[in-house]
Amino acid sequence: MKKTIWSRLIICFLLAGILIFVLLNTYGMKLLETRLRKSKIEQLYKEANLISSEYLENFYHSKMTLDLLTNQLRSIDTFLGIRVWIVNPDGTIIVDSSYAGNATNQNLNDLDPSFLEEGTLVENTYFVGIFPEPMMSFIHPVSYDYQIRGYIVLHTSQRGITAEANAYYLDAINLCYLIFLPLLFIIFLYIFYITAIPLKNLRKAAMEYSSGNYNYALVLKGLSEYQDLGAALSYMAGELSKLDDYQKKFVANISHDFRSPLTSIKGYAEAILDGTIPHEMQDKYLNIILFETERLTKLTSSLLELNSFENHGAFLDIVSFDINQIIKKTAESFEGACRNKKITLNLVFSSSETYVDADMGKIQQVLYNLIDNAIKFSYANSKIKVATEERGDKIFISVKDYGIGIPKDSIKKIWDRFYKTDTSRGKDKKGTGLGLSITKEIIQAHNENINVVSTEGVGTEFVFSLKKSAE
Repeated sequence: MKKTIWSRLIICFLLAGILIFVLLNTYGMKLLETRLRKSKIEQLYKEANLISSEYLENFYHSKMTLDLLTNQLRSIDTFLGIRVWIVNPDGTIIVDSSYAGNATNQNLNDLDPSFLEEGTLVENTYFVGIFPEPMMSFIHPVSYDYQIRGYIVLHTSQRGITAEANAYYLDAINLCYLIFLPLLFIIFLYIFYITAIPLKNLRKAAMEYSSGNYNYALVLKGLSEYQDLGAALSYMAGELSKLDDYQKKFVANISHDFRSPLTSIKGYAEAILDGTIPHEMQDKYLNIILFETERLTKLTSSLLELNSFENHGAFLDIVSFDINQIIKKTAESFEGACRNKKITLNLVFSSSETYVDADMGKIQQVLYNLIDNAIKFSYANSKIKVATEERGDKIFISVKDYGIGIPKDSIKKIWDRFYKTDTSRGKDKKGTGLGLSITKEIIQAHNENINVVSTEGVGTEFVFSLKKSAE
């Protein structure tokens, strides 16, 4: 049998029904018999007191004849089913309320010498020829002037208590049990509805998502736990959909960025080999091949670096160094590019020396990427400002240009791999679209933040923080 929630619930239902039935027929029956027995004993006690106070007192004071006393006791026997004996102090039975097996004038001491001495309650009393079945007897001594005047002995059927318990059980308890079973089944159906149905919907949604149908609408009602699980599954599907889109874009971008230089390299190499390109022009096209090779090398290195950030995290060599000196050295490497576009690079430091705790090589890479971007997107004859500012235990480094800026709808996308905000950037053969992705990964690896503020047509400013070195 396949293990399902429904099969397990059916098994639990059957086990619960059987267990309840067994408990009712054992412990429940015993408990009911005990309560009926206690009730019967209380009844015998009350009747004994009533007979003693109402009848025997008059009989002993000669206000009631023996025949009248016998008739009164037979009425009690008839209506209550309690057999009554009036016994003299010597054990002789002077009145017996029963016609069958009448024990009048018999001596109890002859029948059972210890009967009157056994206590108030005697169970399983049985005298051959007198009782047709075992009885439960209640002995009530009658005293007058501190002397025993006689005994009131009441008998009730021992089996009658069990029979009465069975009657109650069959008529009431079993009826309640029969009502309870359908209610229990309804409860199990409700449990199945609130557990198995949502799980079935969740399974179907998971199958849809696993097959690539990320637009499948999952709607769950009922318990908040299942709704939370459904929301988490829908969120996961959304993230998988984004990842799937990203992978498609990634493959498309990487294919394009690899295919273009490879096509150029293959084409120019073949042209050189077959003599299409004259010998005197080969240097020019060999330089183009070298340029495209360097571009491929840079793209591959960037991808490997991003992959190391994702899979293993960045291994940082944290040292204390002067960020001002690193900024100066990085700026010097752009001297030629700035001269070609007639761009002025202004360095503004809050103090002559500003020491930070960071990975010097990776921070230099961040500065290189940001300054390189600033130069690319700055107008000719413009300025670029690189500044440091101290705030508490943080040093803030900013790179600000006055160039074309970033469109508002592209601000959040500039950190994505291969994202290029402007067609002019797409024409830039050196750009890979990975520089800002690497920059953000490096800063986050330092547990710091990087932000950007940009206005289209006005300029862009990148600001990142580093931990200030302790004095």
